[in-house]
Amino acid sequence: MAENTILPPLAERSGALRWLRKNLFGSWVDSILTVVGALIIFWVVKAVLVWVFTVAEWQVVTTNLRLFMVGQYPLEQVWRLWLALAFIMFLIGNSLAIWARKSYLITILLIAFPLLLALLPFGVEPRKWMIILTVVGVIGWLIGRAKPQALSRHVIIGWIICLPIFILLTRGFTPQEGFMPIVQTNVWGGLLLTFLLTIVGIIFSFPLGVLLALGRRSELPAIRITSVLYIELIRGVPLITLFFMAQLMLPLFLPTGVTIDRVLRAMVAVILFSAAYLAENVRGGLQAIPKGQFEAAQALGLSGFKTMYFIILPQALRLIIPILVGQFIGVFKDTSLVAIVGLFDLVGIAQTVLSQPEFLGLQREVYVFISLIYWVLSYGMSYLSQQLEIKLGVGKR
Repeated sequence: MAENTILPPLAERSGALRWLRKNLFGSWVDSILTVVGALIIFWVVKAVLVWVFTVAEWQVVTTNLRLFMVGQYPLEQVWRLWLALAFIMFLIGNSLAIWARKSYLITILLIAFPLLLALLPFGVEPRKWMIILTVVGVIGWLIGRAKPQALSRHVIIGWIICLPIFILLTRGFTPQEGFMPIVQTNVWGGLLLTFLLTIVGIIFSFPLGVLLALGRRSELPAIRITSVLYIELIRGVPLITLFFMAQLMLPLFLPTGVTIDRVLRAMVAVILFSAAYLAENVRGGLQAIPKGQFEAAQALGLSGFKTMYFIILPQALRLIIPILVGQFIGVFKDTSLVAIVGLFDLVGIAQTVLSQPEFLGLQREVYVFISLIYWVLSYGMSYLSQQLEIKLGVGKR
């Protein structure tokens, strides 16, 4: 060892034993709590593993896997959903290559996720499509990596038209004898319906919530009072009330012979409910912006619209990213309430599966499975939010 090498003091050196002693066995009380906690964790984990691998009857999930994913969507038309997912996977690959060039771990996890799902007990056809999704994602990443600047605008346009394309492919646009026949929404279900309700609710409630937040801060009494009344009225009732209003009471006020699609009514209820809460979150972000920002914009001669669009809103939305993502996760989980009004989302399909005579009494397996789906997607949104916060430096000056 060189003579000029300076070692840190013994008390500051790190090691596994020193960490254990400091954090888990610092005193006799800590030692007892550590041992008791370890025994409880061991007992719980052992019981869960024994149930998962020896007791649970997972055939209730494997047999009804298509119902959980797409409900009663016609089997011969499922390729349209896979085609829409391939388009999304291509955009994901492009986006990761353009805006997350150094996030190799996230890139590998997202692109290889369909390949990992192919290891589960799916049929031959789903496994084939999952492998195709992975290949499409890799191709999208390679193309985005090669020409990031030239493709960035096209990728943004792709994300904008992504939802209309997905809905168009899901619903179809030709008669029953055509190439892409119309599939009525009453057979949409499972994760497909949950996904559509969540995405539509998030995308359309966001601009409405921002407008309501700006309206609540408006100096025009009519706009301010209208915004306040809407926000307080919607926030004063539970979401299930809006679902019942949309599904049961709205048809009573429509003219004879006029009907509105049930899924569309549920989407509108989610949008209206989410927008009211989002408006208050955005208003909190706007109030956190120092008054000097407004004064500086006025000194530069910017109009009120340009001040809000270019200076205030970007800062306000950046501050409330954790709150917004938390609300989006809440919207995703709240869509399960549509099962109460007769729509077959994940929870509705679970109830249908449990009513089958051969699967009576298997509630634990079914609800553990759908809970795992909710957790994976919710955690995915939370993780991406944390990465976005790090990239934007939220909480740092």
